[in-house]
Amino acid sequence: MASPRPFAPYEFMIAWRYLRARRAEGGVSVMTWISLIGIALGVMALIATLAVRSGFRAEFVDTILGANAHTTVYMPPSYIENDLTGETYAVAGTVADYDAVAARMAALPGVTRADPVVKGQVMASAGDRSNVAEVFGITAADLAEIPRVADPQTAVGDIAALDRGVAIGSGLARELNLGIGDRIQLISPQGAQTAFGTTPRVAAYEVVYVFTAGRYDIDRTRIYMPLAEAQSYFNREGVVDEIQVYVADPERVDDLTPALMQALPGSLVWTWRDSSGSFLKALDIEDDVMFIILSVLVLIASMNITSGLIMLVKNKGRDIGILRTMGLTQGAVLRVFFLCGAFTGVIGTIAGVVLGVALALNVDHIMAAVNWFSGGGAWDPAVRGIYELPAQLRGVDIARAVGLSLVLSFVVTIFPARRAARMNPVEALRYE
Repeated sequence: MASPRPFAPYEFMIAWRYLRARRAEGGVSVMTWISLIGIALGVMALIATLAVRSGFRAEFVDTILGANAHTTVYMPPSYIENDLTGETYAVAGTVADYDAVAARMAALPGVTRADPVVKGQVMASAGDRSNVAEVFGITAADLAEIPRVADPQTAVGDIAALDRGVAIGSGLARELNLGIGDRIQLISPQGAQTAFGTTPRVAAYEVVYVFTAGRYDIDRTRIYMPLAEAQSYFNREGVVDEIQVYVADPERVDDLTPALMQALPGSLVWTWRDSSGSFLKALDIEDDVMFIILSVLVLIASMNITSGLIMLVKNKGRDIGILRTMGLTQGAVLRVFFLCGAFTGVIGTIAGVVLGVALALNVDHIMAAVNWFSGGGAWDPAVRGIYELPAQLRGVDIARAVGLSLVLSFVVTIFPARRAARMNPVEALRYE
């Protein structure tokens, strides 16, 4: 007579009956529940952590690309010798004929636009309050193309009115207690050249637009000024400091570096990866480390399956002996107890996925509650750069968590299942 096929229905039936057995019947339901809950909590923690890490990285990259250029092209500094003292000092490089240069760069394949920009550091003040700020000289049309700045849902004022005032970040507006129509005073150390040296330049401008880019450091320090006014204010008549370039695929921005440098001979290129690459690499390393650490938690929870199965095999020794004398093969016995552990791992994994997805979808509300109970100290935008804890569920992260849990659950059941399969039926029934 042919042997039954592996994992026949009766093997599932026996395994499921053993799992549901009460302790008085030789079952180990308490250990089964402990294993199941441990696996569920481990998978939940793994999915929620991976979702938060993915969301944090996505939000960080989005705020970088949404309020900053994808790559910046600029000229290196030149060195001039002072005829009187003989000392050599550096002069910041500038880009002349910037409209033609920007047009050449914008025509490159993969480039969406190129904006001439003047940059400078100032002291911004209003009343008795002051703060350090970074000024970007840019045209109103180019400013309206920056997604995070031109978002009407998070901004107030008229961005098209930049020609008669300045646009400031919401954090700076809060620091200086400014609103639309108020005037902000800017003080630059690089002012007019006189016989006694360089005197600071002071000018006041009307605030016509207040934006929220979503990054604390940008919202608290950035000011946008009309390009022509910035050229006059920073002594850049006829030139700009750099060309800010935006590309269709920011992840492949490095591929355009040679073409951009060719469009402006002698120039240097600074991409968003250069400015934030070390932080992104740190996030990737942290993702791997967190996955390994939480994998150990899932492994510890899975080891409870081994303990439960060893106890189950010991309590079911008489049943194993009877089944073997009835013709059940060693392979069938092994598969029965393997299925006992696999059931626990599968059910615990499914429960963990449900809990992990629910936690990831509501992590912002949970963090808000924790932040409220802790008095606002659990999440500080000044430290983390973003205003809320984001979460992004990715299928690959859920698949990694599920695969890890199932593999560990299946592996740890092999030893007790083999022990049950190798049990001698004569020895099992000797004292019965």
